Amino acid sequence: LAKPYTSGRLVKWSVELGKYDVKYEVRPVIKPQVLANFVGDNTPTKYMEEDSSENDKGMWKLSVDGSYCVSKNGAGLMLTSPDGWTLEYALKFGFKATNNEAEWEALIAGLTMAKYLEVQKLEASSDSQLIVGLASGEYEAREDTKAKYSAHVQSLKSAFQVCQILKVPKAENARANLLSKLATA
Repeated sequence: LAKPYTSGRLVKWSVELGKYDVKYEVRPVIKPQVLANFVGDNTPTKYMEEDSSENDKGMWKLSVDGSYCVSKNGAGLMLTSPDGWTLEYALKFGFKATNNEAEWEALIAGLTMAKYLEVQKLEASSDSQLIVGLASGEYEAREDTKAKYSAHVQSLKSAFQVCQILKVPKAENARANLLSKLATA
């Protein structure tokens, strides 16, 4: 075991290092300081806390996915309330649609259901970058069909106090994907 520093040792070192103008400073304990810095750097400010808790309060979650098969089309959607209860739907389309059109139809069906349930705050998610980009206004529709779908989604979004449409990885959209596959089975 190492001996703890005693006042005699400190005085000896102080005398020895004094002629070189080196001064001894007690090193603070690192662990509490690291923890304090981490908490300080990662604690939300009052403004951030109010904003995030205010937006998350009463926020419903909607996950959608479209499915295209040679002979059948469908969609899966999952609507979850802030309390945690979930509505799951597998929708089978009676018309031919491309994969992107199936994704649009899934989003429109989910937004329509949320609207009729009088949801005020909604966070919708899809694994389709194109659909999310067009629906959020990040992309501009060049084709007439995409422009019509985008306009319809914009009109549905206006029914909500808060409506965000986010891109999520396919793995996070697995349940809606399974429901869409069920619709085309």
